[in-house]
Amino acid sequence: MRPDTPAENVDHAAEAARLERTAGLYPEDAEALLLRAAAHLELSGDRPAASTLYDRLLSSATDLDHPHLVRALKASNLWEYGHEAEARAIIEGIRVAAPREPGPWVIIAEALESHDELEAAHETFTEAARLLLTDAEEPPYATHPLLFGRHRVRRMLGAPHDDWDTLADSLNTAPVPLDELHDPNRVWSLGSDNPAELAAEISRLRAELGTFREALSRPFPVAVLHWPADELSELVADYPELAAEYPSYEAHLATVEESLRELAASGTQNLGIVAGTVPSYEAFAASEASSPGDPTLLPQYATTLAARGRAVAWPPQRGAGCWCGSGRVYGECHGTTAATH
Repeated sequence: MRPDTPAENVDHAAEAARLERTAGLYPEDAEALLLRAAAHLELSGDRPAASTLYDRLLSSATDLDHPHLVRALKASNLWEYGHEAEARAIIEGIRVAAPREPGPWVIIAEALESHDELEAAHETFTEAARLLLTDAEEPPYATHPLLFGRHRVRRMLGAPHDDWDTLADSLNTAPVPLDELHDPNRVWSLGSDNPAELAAEISRLRAELGTFREALSRPFPVAVLHWPADELSELVADYPELAAEYPSYEAHLATVEESLRELAASGTQNLGIVAGTVPSYEAFAASEASSPGDPTLLPQYATTLAARGRAVAWPPQRGAGCWCGSGRVYGECHGTTAATH
């Protein structure tokens, strides 16, 4: 499916089948591909088939990268077609496990919210925020939905603003403030006979739709390509025409970090790094009927890896190891201000 395909023109069942076939060709990326296939099945209305895919992943002999995310998606899907008790049990299990990634928390909290369990949704969002954001200097992009969701539920509960609500407001890039987007009384303005009220509501809805479109247009991170030292040596030795792109390994590492910082400074969110390998790159070049020595293939290769779920989020969370593989903490390695100079 092309990224610019209008949603109403997507054959979700066919897209799910295509992704399942692709997962067979790239078993190392099966988790990310099958999760996308399950999402298309849910959109097609075939929720039992989506549950089958989630079960297939959870019963796989291969360790999953994000098992709690798969369980959360399964719980949300089950609840939508009548399996409330099983969904609740899975949700409680995830809360007890306290995963250190935001995705599962957002999904189970939104599942509770969508079934009018507002107090439980608020507790879940808040629990996740305490776990993931208490020591965070700057909330990573992936945690923004936690703060936005918590803000939304608190507005519906009539709770006063707190520090995390203020932080959510500061992270909101829509032209309409979160307080307006999450106003419980907005629904009443849709039935108003006042043209001014209706016009204001249309403006808010457009802003909200713009935020959704921005998120949907980038289902995977904007990724920068990183070659580990041995892979870069092999790449340049086999394809010397790429030497101009990579004058040295140290320069390559500095360029990766600098590129990501420039993207972040320009307002680009959801950034990541993908690690390249020579065999994978050669296979990609062959699929494009092009030479691996063509430097214009490099950004396309990075995008393809990101689409297959191979991207690691940047910047790493506080205390995490550096993306370069040095073994040092990111803040003491490429995370220092001097790293790009």
